[in-house]
Amino acid sequence: MRILVVEDDPGIASFLRKGLGAEGHATDIVDTALVADAVLRAEGSSIGLVLLDLGLAEGDGLDVLRRHRQRGGTTPVIILTARAEVTDKVLGLDAGANDYMTKPFSFEELLARIRAVLRSEVQTEATVLTVGDLRLDLLSKVAWRANRRIDLSHREWALLELFMRHPTQVLSRAQILDQVWDYAFEPGSNVVDVYVGHLRRKVNEAGRAPLILTVRGAGYRLTAPD
Repeated sequence: MRILVVEDDPGIASFLRKGLGAEGHATDIVDTALVADAVLRAEGSSIGLVLLDLGLAEGDGLDVLRRHRQRGGTTPVIILTARAEVTDKVLGLDAGANDYMTKPFSFEELLARIRAVLRSEVQTEATVLTVGDLRLDLLSKVAWRANRRIDLSHREWALLELFMRHPTQVLSRAQILDQVWDYAFEPGSNVVDVYVGHLRRKVNEAGRAPLILTVRGAGYRLTAPD
């Protein structure tokens, strides 16, 4: 697995590289917030885990984490820092960290926490659909966009699930009726347009790139912003 270590202490960075390498992980080391931002923005999808220090040059690790989550990044993040106050831990977890460890730390405990976070991610992947900064929890039937909760009716939820299982694919009104309403298309019926309109108003936030688009003469498409 590829692990991004964001750490400005050369001794700790070297220790982590050697230890994680011995466990079979490929480790990239960056030592500033600016570089961490750039790597996560360009290569986030290929990174399996981030170990994130908070006290960094060119910015704060918390801001790196917040920006990553705001972009829709789902890479697991374990904060590894000297900041040990309860308020710091709360801020880190609320910003989107999967776990929080303080220095000095036990490498064996770090490995155990990495295994726990990865187990949790495997379970989450089976129950959460993600397209860009839009997430849909299949168990609770609740959606979020950029960490803002979106409450949906039963039909809206079924419609959004269909779109998210077929991202970028144009779905015709007939296909949507067949999958969401379980009956054949009736000429002149506008039920699909009405419900897509309801859903679009909830999902397409002002100031953010629209996700649900009309493809004239063909149907509708869910797209992820760049």
